[in-house]
Amino acid sequence: MWKQLSILGLAGLSYHSLSYAQDTNTEGADDSIIVYGVRLEQALTEVGSSVTVITAEEIEAMGVEYVLDAVATAPGVTINQNGTFGGSASVRIRGASSEQTLVIIDGVVVNDPTSPGGGYNFARLDPANVERIEILKGPQSTLWGTDAIGGVVNIITRQPVESFEGSAFAQFGSFSSLRGGVSVGGANAGFDYRLAYSGHTTDGISKADEANGNDEDDDYDSTTLSGSLGYNFAVDARLQAQVLWTDADSEFDSFSFGDQGNVADGDELSQTEELSANVSLSFSGLDGRLQNDFLVGRTEIERENFTDGVSSFASEGDRDTLRYQGTLSIDDRNQLAFGAEREETESNGDDTSIDGLFALYELKPAKAWTLSAGVRRDDHERFGAETTGRFAAAYNPTKSFTLTTSWGEGFKAPTLFQTTFFCCGATEPNADLQPETSRAWDLGAIIRSDDGRGELGLTYFDQDTTNLITFSFAVGGYENIAKAESTGFELFGGYQVTDWLGVSGSVTRIDATDGDGTELVRVPEVTADVAFTINPQSDLSGSLFVRYNGEEQDANGEVASWTRVDVSGSYQMTDTVELYARIENLLDEEYQQILGYGTPGTSGYIGVRFGF
Repeated sequence: MWKQLSILGLAGLSYHSLSYAQDTNTEGADDSIIVYGVRLEQALTEVGSSVTVITAEEIEAMGVEYVLDAVATAPGVTINQNGTFGGSASVRIRGASSEQTLVIIDGVVVNDPTSPGGGYNFARLDPANVERIEILKGPQSTLWGTDAIGGVVNIITRQPVESFEGSAFAQFGSFSSLRGGVSVGGANAGFDYRLAYSGHTTDGISKADEANGNDEDDDYDSTTLSGSLGYNFAVDARLQAQVLWTDADSEFDSFSFGDQGNVADGDELSQTEELSANVSLSFSGLDGRLQNDFLVGRTEIERENFTDGVSSFASEGDRDTLRYQGTLSIDDRNQLAFGAEREETESNGDDTSIDGLFALYELKPAKAWTLSAGVRRDDHERFGAETTGRFAAAYNPTKSFTLTTSWGEGFKAPTLFQTTFFCCGATEPNADLQPETSRAWDLGAIIRSDDGRGELGLTYFDQDTTNLITFSFAVGGYENIAKAESTGFELFGGYQVTDWLGVSGSVTRIDATDGDGTELVRVPEVTADVAFTINPQSDLSGSLFVRYNGEEQDANGEVASWTRVDVSGSYQMTDTVELYARIENLLDEEYQQILGYGTPGTSGYIGVRFGF
């Protein structure tokens, strides 16, 4: 394993700075990148805590078909999926569980209120309409309340910038895959709009690994529609409405007792419909020094599973959000954000609510320093009040050096499912269930070459989580266990060898254990990646990406380590037409992300993009 990692390390460190993703510690010299997920809209150099930003251009350069694969490129992030093409997909940040990752789209929380742990399933999220992804690492409950105990994935969709603009794409490839989309939009001084469609269909592969004797392909079909409508008033005010709707059918395989991950071929189908929408109003006051933002948001999800064509499970839930935030620019060195929000959640007839008040303060005591601190008070209908705080500092004495540090707290209230479910001889749910809480800190540094071609960075992190919630047959429901600990580091860097050749990469080590020292499941100790990007002075460009995932524990056994190689390229035929292609798993690696579930061998895709 370490031989493989040393090869990756020699090839280059921090794929994320000079290729696709941009990390707080790897892009400290760029003040033009603004991070919106930290509420204060700070420059990336000023955030203090660890943030990775992935733009639409970078997503397009990767050639990925799912947002999941773009998020996976961030240091400290690990993913798991029980079968490619629509299989349930989760994101873990620095060893925290996937249910402790809060996901936001255009300011609205989209975590599934009907799932047992309230996590978000990334399997269906198409990247065609995504403008940028911000990944905030560590507890962020002071910023976003409950569920942001391990980190936040903040997704912002595309907005029109020209008086009229349009685009379309179409691709086909392995497993009879077809994917395409079209968007139109326009903007002027007072009015803007955007409408977009994307669709994906594939015969897929067997979600239960073919190597275990499973040969029935599992289809996947999805449709995504999105729209935005905005109006800028004569005064400094803006009214906007946004909507995102996805409908997906995903075949999957059946539960089966055995030593191959308890999964085998079966006639199973999941139908899911998701909706996220919001209306926002923004206006300024105090001669432009006070920015006021109001948002009303709603998410809905309906799921139904079928076994042999007969309905076997159904659920539906929704989440309503009402939020106000004021941001006051006191002077060039002082900024204050404050606000309140209410969230009401319903799942299969049960409901609950939570109210929150928050305040964030930014101080720049000297040119090189940015300090920020915050406090939040949340009052949960069932579990009472919880107070969380955070602190972050960034030090930029020169453009060649950045030092960052942060400390934060998080909490996660039990979900409606966890507070109402019981079985196995129990007569009622566990009435003693308590919220999960966490504390974490990190320290990072980045150095850059004087010519701007190279950089090298290191971030160390430490997080403790208490009152973890888990299912227990002994109590016939959910209970709190003692704690989990997660420590580690992210090493990253890169070098622009020539004007047309860049090499970069990262190595992350995570030591994640429970209170007894037992390794947490589905958290590899080591992950690493390296990328070579080629962009000659012509219309041709390309990249080679190598990803390593160390061995990890699964509930049913051990999942072996794996290394995957992907190649992508594009050719700009005209100003408005571009051809692109991607080969995944070039070396035909046989591997699993979750025990018993297969992944595709060598596969290829080719497509064309149009602009008009």
